[in-house]
Amino acid sequence: MTSNDSRIAVLDIGKTNAKVVVLDSATGAEVAEARTPNTVLSDGLYPHYDIDKLWSFTLDALRSFAKEPGFDAISITTHGASAALLDKAGNLAMPVLDYEHEYPADIRDAYARLRPPFEETFSPHQTMGLNIGAQLHYQKTALPDDFAKVVTILTYPQYWTARLTGIVSNEVTSLGCHTDLWNPREGRYSSLVDALGVRDLMAPIRSAFDPLGPVLPDIAEAIGLTREIPVYCGIHDSNASLLPHLIDRAAPFAVVSTGTWVISFGVGGDLDHLDPKRDTLANVDAYGRAVPSSRFMGGREFETISGEIGHVDKEEVASAIGQVIVKGLMLLPNVVPGSGPFPGKSARWVNAQSATGEERYAALCLYLALMNQACLDLIGAQGPVIVEGPFALNDFYLMLLAALTNRDVIAIPGSTGTSQGAALLTGIKPPAGGERRIAPSAIPGLGAYRQAWHAAVA
Repeated sequence: MTSNDSRIAVLDIGKTNAKVVVLDSATGAEVAEARTPNTVLSDGLYPHYDIDKLWSFTLDALRSFAKEPGFDAISITTHGASAALLDKAGNLAMPVLDYEHEYPADIRDAYARLRPPFEETFSPHQTMGLNIGAQLHYQKTALPDDFAKVVTILTYPQYWTARLTGIVSNEVTSLGCHTDLWNPREGRYSSLVDALGVRDLMAPIRSAFDPLGPVLPDIAEAIGLTREIPVYCGIHDSNASLLPHLIDRAAPFAVVSTGTWVISFGVGGDLDHLDPKRDTLANVDAYGRAVPSSRFMGGREFETISGEIGHVDKEEVASAIGQVIVKGLMLLPNVVPGSGPFPGKSARWVNAQSATGEERYAALCLYLALMNQACLDLIGAQGPVIVEGPFALNDFYLMLLAALTNRDVIAIPGSTGTSQGAALLTGIKPPAGGERRIAPSAIPGLGAYRQAWHAAVA
């Protein structure tokens, strides 16, 4: 167990960017950071992540940070919906498939007949490769000769742990995030594992909190480590954001983890009212417990629309919110199709003629808050709403979400909660303080705007 006077290096791979950070365990502050884009390559068998680039980046960052500020342990967190397939030598037998790759219709149809019912997995049907089961079916069906070389299947955080330690494992937060491979009520693999014929290929399941081993000697030498550094098993990124609150906060409450995806967790809720047609699901937390969840690709949507709008004056945005409500200026879902609480909808602007950039930006923040409220309603979330990640810095979104839900919204500072959550796997305690609490306030016309927005969506 690591003490609270140590420093933790975290490899944090998101869908858009990857980073290595060093966190001070006493304060949770990031004392060093290196970033790189998470590149998708289009050559080879199918679109895939540039694993060699990510590995070189990781070694370079760890080498730099081993000198200054130094670190005492390594933890891993990555995005979900990815698996690594290894050959008998422990190398990648097939590239790590980009989950946004779409498969041929006949393969999609065959998988639809194969996958278990929602009541078993609480994993809704996803487009592209967002169900890992669909990825494995595609790789096995379309590329049988390559798949025949696979001897071990790893969840994605544990692939990086294996590269650092030589020890293979799987872990339940990544198995339980809409993979179709996990039965969250019973805490075991689903029937799909046998239907795909891959049970013997699945690496042993370990706890996210397990120190799997020290950094391999040759890698330690390359990094410049002068003593053994433990590497912890690792965790799915949204569950990393959830972990600090499970440690020190009483249910019920909701956690909204923001990044490329906006994932909402209803801690203290149940699975009985989830609607698979509206992108609700069960995630599995670091302790193996099912948590009702919902999601939409809010970070990607914000990036897309704000990029189209361009620069805005944030002071003018504050006053533009009232004008947006009066005019009924709206952005309707979905900016990114294929996920979220309003399936089958295509994004459009309403009453946007001659709207200023500031007004469109205000309407974008309203859109994000309304989408998030819909996600929270679908999972029956109760209690305060904790927002982590980039959206915790968006004061307009926070104010609107508090007003729409009529609940306190607690913003957690820092660029992301995933690195801090992953660091907790080493046994340190979450640092106290640093929260911003936004109490709900009455915004004239917001209730009528919400009704009109939902009517327009319908």
